[in-house]
Amino acid sequence: MTPSFADHPQMAVEDFEELAHRAPETVLLEFIQGKLEVKPMPDGDHGAIVMWLLRQCMQQRPELALYPEQGLATQDYRNGRARPDGVLAPFDHFVGQGEWAASDGVLMTVEVTSRDPDTDRRDRREKRDGYAAADIPVYLLIDRDAQELVVYAEPVRGKYARRTTYPYGAQVKLPSPVAITLDTEKLKDYVR
Repeated sequence: MTPSFADHPQMAVEDFEELAHRAPETVLLEFIQGKLEVKPMPDGDHGAIVMWLLRQCMQQRPELALYPEQGLATQDYRNGRARPDGVLAPFDHFVGQGEWAASDGVLMTVEVTSRDPDTDRRDRREKRDGYAAADIPVYLLIDRDAQELVVYAEPVRGKYARRTTYPYGAQVKLPSPVAITLDTEKLKDYVR
């Protein structure tokens, strides 16, 4: 079996944090499974999808906030550093936590797939597994290529026990503790 970056990371987490802190504002860095990643800059449709979700969350659960690009300590032993497209948590949850907040108390992470060749590995596998290992109750993947939403829930021993897929246009009931129903008809407007 070939050793992975998770077994032998490219650098220490502290070195990554220093590098990420010094990166220009136009470069978003992540440390996923021991490997330095450059997060693609979002296009207009990507941003519109995040705003669509933000509005639905605020309307249904005003005591919560969907934080775009909030840095999280993820994976086993919190050795990963991810910047989800959205992090659902109680309002003011991240006050005073700094750039890489603990994932404790996070209800859901959200990723919207990008138009780049690494999205399959990064969003559909590595980030999903990192969020499960951090015991984040729900991971919502908005998959623009497949035009579907994938809801992962019930993290158990670093994996999500439940996976449910919905096509764009469906009513999507996000499980507890999120408890929000998404009307996804609007997502059809963002298909290119």
